Amino acid sequence: MVFEHIALNVKNVEDIKDWYVANVGLKVVSEQSQAPFMTFLEDSTGRVILELYHRPEEEITNFKTKHPLSFHMAFVSQNAEKDKIRLLGKGASFVEEITKEDGSHLVMLRDPWGMPLQLCHRTKPF
Repeated sequence: MVFEHIALNVKNVEDIKDWYVANVGLKVVSEQSQAPFMTFLEDSTGRVILELYHRPEEEITNFKTKHPLSFHMAFVSQNAEKDKIRLLGKGASFVEEITKEDGSHLVMLRDPWGMPLQLCHRTKPF
């Protein structure tokens, strides 16, 4: 099997979509203008797809109350420090950062809705 997408039930699909398109470089590949507003975003490789939708009758995770290691979205960054500063200026909030022994730099942020977002500048990319 081939991984197709991961889906998140969120309150404000449009705002989250706009933020990730403008600030993280995701691209809308499909979106539905009526409830449940299923919106599919792909990364620059076209390989990873994130679906956002809104179904208020189902549980919507409050990411602000969850530890970022219970769930987070990780993105490759060529310069985690520069991207950290840029995203903080766009409404993200800082959680922590780690520089590993091999020189990899990992930065954990939260997007403006509290969803954990990790920037990964690895010395040996996956």
